[in-house]
Amino acid sequence: MSDNSNLPAISKQVTELVLAGSLSHAEQAFAEAAEQHGDLAVVEVLNNIPPHVTALHMAGFDGGKLSLATLLVPPKAWAQSLAYLAATWPDDLIEDDPERIAESLFAHIHGVVFGTEDEERRNELLQEASATDWGCTAFAILFSMAPKEVLELAGEIISKGPYITGQTTSDNDVVPLALALAKASEDGWDRALFELFPDFRHSADLADAEFSDDPDDEPSFLQRSTKELLYRLRKQVPSTRSTAAKAGSRRSMGTGIFN
Repeated sequence: MSDNSNLPAISKQVTELVLAGSLSHAEQAFAEAAEQHGDLAVVEVLNNIPPHVTALHMAGFDGGKLSLATLLVPPKAWAQSLAYLAATWPDDLIEDDPERIAESLFAHIHGVVFGTEDEERRNELLQEASATDWGCTAFAILFSMAPKEVLELAGEIISKGPYITGQTTSDNDVVPLALALAKASEDGWDRALFELFPDFRHSADLADAEFSDDPDDEPSFLQRSTKELLYRLRKQVPSTRSTAAKAGSRRSMGTGIFN
């Protein structure tokens, strides 16, 4: 990047465009910055714009829509922006169609994490996101779409440790993301499991729990629903006076399975 003197102006421009709802124009501003100054200019802008602006911009893109922000967002900036995604969800949609929001959140997180072939960047993205309370809740929302498969994976991790393959009886798309999280951050994996299953312990008995095919049946142990987790994430959206919540306040089992 030959000249970064224009970056404050670009950051201001992008912020104003996003807040005005002109996401396509904001993306165009990113593209022009990359063309004139290189990809690092986009990285720098994403580092400098407020995290709620990043959230608003990236909420307009999912795994099926290519965005420079998706490809280049710095891990820490992305982790901070996740705190604000829930503020973009309509209340009636949370109440009436929580699965639709969960699927959209999955498309977003999956698109960012697997939008790169760089394993180091992928691990950094997962580590930064799961180091926050809201990030762990976001992962729990995704896991709530496939609780049986996630517990099956937890059981395989418990029994095989570093020899984990990630193979389960299901080809659900959540499983590769869950495995990537477990390998990138054991603490983040544990905390996301605790969010979904508050009674979770590293026990084969729980990991082998039976799931009924009848959606009206009560689960045999405490499990938070997708809707409940969406509301939990909504409550974690920082206020405008406090834009950074404390991370790392939850308990962790610290199993060291991938050492």
